[in-house]
Amino acid sequence: MPSTEPDKLFARGLNALNNKDHLSALVFFEKALLLENNPAYCSYFAFCLAKERGQHKKAIALCKEAMEREPDNSVHYLNLGKINELLGNKAEALQIFRQGLGRQANPQISAELDRLGARKPPVISFLKRENPLNKYLGFILKKLGLR
Repeated sequence: MPSTEPDKLFARGLNALNNKDHLSALVFFEKALLLENNPAYCSYFAFCLAKERGQHKKAIALCKEAMEREPDNSVHYLNLGKINELLGNKAEALQIFRQGLGRQANPQISAELDRLGARKPPVISFLKRENPLNKYLGFILKKLGLR
């Protein structure tokens, strides 16, 4: 059970985040971070900052700072991956999620990886993925349930 004021604010922020109330979570994490400079507070604040205010560069810098301070905490990788996903950098997000799993088992990261999925190899391997033949064969085989 959280005992200090920053811990209580952080717990309320996590609760708000779980309820998809990103704006309230942002406020709670910001207050907790002002009271105590904790890498977890910083990481979650960074995600909410990117989600609610669109301050992606600042959010990425905050997450990377948290990762430097606690390199084995997979939560920082989770939040950085989500920020990259917000930016549309799916490939980079997948890479960051995998790095996080390499540091520490995290069911949230596993769920994100399952949700995003991995691309299947091209149908005709010696042609580029963008080749129209590969693209349309892939569509057809998927529709037929063969891929």
